[in-house]
Amino acid sequence: MTEPVAASGIGGLAWLLLALPAFGAAVLLIGGKRTDKWGHLLGTATVVAAFGYGVALFFDTIARSGERTSELHLFDWVSVNALTVEFALRLDPLSLTFVLLITGVGALIHIYSIGYMAHEAGRRKFFAYLNLFVAAMLLLVLGNGFVTLYFGWEGVGLASYLLIGWYQHKPEAASAAKKAFLMNRVGDLGLAIAIFILFKELGTTQYTEVFARVGELSPATVTAVTLLLLLGACGKSGQFPLQAWLPDAMAGPTPVSALIHAATMVTAGVYLIARSNPIYNLSGDGRLVVMCIGAFTLLIGCVIGCAYDDFKKVLAYSTVSQIGYMILAVGLGPVGYALGIMHLLTHGFFKAGLFLGAGSVMHGMNDEGDIRRMGGLWRKMPVTFVTWTLGYLALIGFPFLSGYFSKDAIIAAAFSEQGWRGWVFGGVAALGAGLTAFYMTRLLFLVFLGKARWTDLKSADGRAYHPHESPLSMTVPMIVLAFGSVGAGAFFASGDNLAGWLTPSLGELREQHGVLDHNAVNFLVLGLSALGVLVAWLLFGRKPQPVQRPARVSFPVRAARADLYGNALNEALFARPGTWLTRALVFVDNKGVDGLVNGSAALLGGSSGRLRRLQTGFVRSYALSMLLGAIFVLGALLMVRFS
Repeated sequence: MTEPVAASGIGGLAWLLLALPAFGAAVLLIGGKRTDKWGHLLGTATVVAAFGYGVALFFDTIARSGERTSELHLFDWVSVNALTVEFALRLDPLSLTFVLLITGVGALIHIYSIGYMAHEAGRRKFFAYLNLFVAAMLLLVLGNGFVTLYFGWEGVGLASYLLIGWYQHKPEAASAAKKAFLMNRVGDLGLAIAIFILFKELGTTQYTEVFARVGELSPATVTAVTLLLLLGACGKSGQFPLQAWLPDAMAGPTPVSALIHAATMVTAGVYLIARSNPIYNLSGDGRLVVMCIGAFTLLIGCVIGCAYDDFKKVLAYSTVSQIGYMILAVGLGPVGYALGIMHLLTHGFFKAGLFLGAGSVMHGMNDEGDIRRMGGLWRKMPVTFVTWTLGYLALIGFPFLSGYFSKDAIIAAAFSEQGWRGWVFGGVAALGAGLTAFYMTRLLFLVFLGKARWTDLKSADGRAYHPHESPLSMTVPMIVLAFGSVGAGAFFASGDNLAGWLTPSLGELREQHGVLDHNAVNFLVLGLSALGVLVAWLLFGRKPQPVQRPARVSFPVRAARADLYGNALNEALFARPGTWLTRALVFVDNKGVDGLVNGSAALLGGSSGRLRRLQTGFVRSYALSMLLGAIFVLGALLMVRFS
């Protein structure tokens, strides 16, 4: 980890990266309805301006002949006894890479949203939430310590809750937003505890100091920190066992799906592990668990994606799977850190394009999302078809497109592990490539190719389908992303451009030879992908498909449509026992704690009421009481005297 220097020159204005989208969000939220006419333009302009400044900062950093890591101190945030946290920004190759991805793809999604949300009431509030999301994500990747990262981490969680629940009048949207918020809190707890441990053991949470002194920690402590950081990553990046919220997030508008699932929120976990590489380098066990989580998640994402008929949910499970590839890559350590980031970047292009293409289809199909009610749309939506198909080809790893260079490199790196690890992790990753080709080709046939199945149908609101191409504000961002889907991977891989650029942040990219060499892996992956395409054509491409699902399906299909019973497992192991525990605690509180307090009060109140009755106000009663008292005392004295 390179020692940073103080930011100067153009880097001294890096705070603008946060201030621009934050300013847009503040104006749109405070200005209220007065900003309705131009709020979407302001929200888009702030992110475009942030992207422009990010590009300038990127080239300024490249132009430096020496140190490429700097920090911009803004103010002392927390200073309590031994805890000192400064609010500062870390400008290095890793953070600047994410800045360009977040603001670049974010700007395209903002532009797309102008057309997509044109008829939505309160559109300026939607753009305010988008701005808030971008600002929080930028803080997450630019912060120079774990506490600053956590601040942005929670800001992203809040903004995602607001965006996923945009259609809050729909029960499924409100439920999805709440589910995302609660499941992310589970992961956030792991991240928070990891930060507590680092402060307790090292007395600091700043990256530079933590990474310089991490060798002072015991092996058990290092492993515990890596596992807790992984828990945080699983929450934000939708990895097993916290993946269930991600597909449900499709209840939000399509631009939200693209923003969350392509370039920003789901990549936060990958960023966290890559940023913490000096810690993970010291724990082989921690990296092994990361690899297991990534491999298992990429496989279940592929399996579930094969069975769904909801357009965006198939793409959502594709995201679960592709993030699994990235997690697997960063779990490989120095062999895979840069490869995971490369796939993250190429995925940002083609997956954002795929989601925006899905939104374009739904925009022209009365918001219809069932792929069985589509077909033959390439004639009606040629631009959407071409751009979406290029993203599809990039995702399945078609030779020389983006995914071919990034995903195949991860699979080859997995096979480079020694012994059983190479066969297991490499085999799972290769199998995932074949399944990806199958379910994405299924989407292509059912949505764009084959016979049009929508001609004699009506949408849920009773309207006939009249599919049409989307306006320029929606198609232009799709075209730009399609160019990235085609050429980004070749650019990043050429001469190890990306790996060399990221060396100050991630260390040198190491190459090693394992159970299969790179050429053998390429042939294996291409063969499996071709087989997936062939099977999809045999099942869905060569004959007309029914509009209705088959009445009887096999158990594997039922299990996949039930998310492999992930929700049922979470319900049985956590949600239901949590409900029972809450009810038990409420009972104990009501009958035990409150019962003791209320019973004591009732006892005192009843006793005082009975004693009060003795105060009659009659002299004869008091005289009788005094006589009886005197007799009692006299009797007691006589008993003592003669005993």
